[in-house]
Amino acid sequence: MFQVRDLPDDLDAVRDAHAPAAIVVDAASDFKTVPSAQAEDLGLIVDALDPYTAPADWLPNDAPTVLRRYAGSDFTIGLPGDGSVAWTHQTEPPVVIVKPRVQGSPEDFVDFLIAEALVEVGLGVPEGFLGFYGEQYRDLDAAVDLGPNGTYQVAAALYDGWLGLQTREIFAEWLDTQPRLGEAWQDAGERIEGRLSGLPGAMAHGDTDFADATELACSSIKHALELPAPYTALDTDVYRDRGAEYAVAWAEKTFEQR
Repeated sequence: MFQVRDLPDDLDAVRDAHAPAAIVVDAASDFKTVPSAQAEDLGLIVDALDPYTAPADWLPNDAPTVLRRYAGSDFTIGLPGDGSVAWTHQTEPPVVIVKPRVQGSPEDFVDFLIAEALVEVGLGVPEGFLGFYGEQYRDLDAAVDLGPNGTYQVAAALYDGWLGLQTREIFAEWLDTQPRLGEAWQDAGERIEGRLSGLPGAMAHGDTDFADATELACSSIKHALELPAPYTALDTDVYRDRGAEYAVAWAEKTFEQR
């Protein structure tokens, strides 16, 4: 199911700088969460497998099945919303997985997504948002009045935004050090800038719901774009430093004011 991917020189340089042990592979089929049987195929190209588990009491009773399965004892990789490139620390060494859905996308953009994943691997952060929130996921669920799926989407978006606060300075440096990747990062930001500027109007007219708006705003953080309210409070050093605690406090305040 997985085949080691050849990397161009600038991607190799990013890997050497941030995650020198990581292996980049192509997946044979698209996935949201890789089932255990297929995930174990990674054992053919890595030294060891270390499946992730989380305490059951981190999750509210109505948590989506896919999140409950991810937290359980089965060896699963990836969650819905991970995008076209996923990565895991559940292997030794870590693995970056490129999904077939990238076919047809510009090569430079795909390579940027791989580079982004390598940087995130090097940060040593949780590979999924559940590890970011831990037992505070229940607090987020209590604050976000959108049902289990809406809470899931907001939780994943807020985690993506937190990661963006840590990676965007690295991406900006690539404009000088790895210009092909830096320009791909810049171009991706320019493509979503118009949607972001129109977000307040779309929300006011009901054209975009809160979960989708949060996903767009938080994905813009890594591109250093100007965010509209109430998302400006997420583009701060205090969020980067306080992490999940701040995300929950932001959600509580935001939903109290809606």
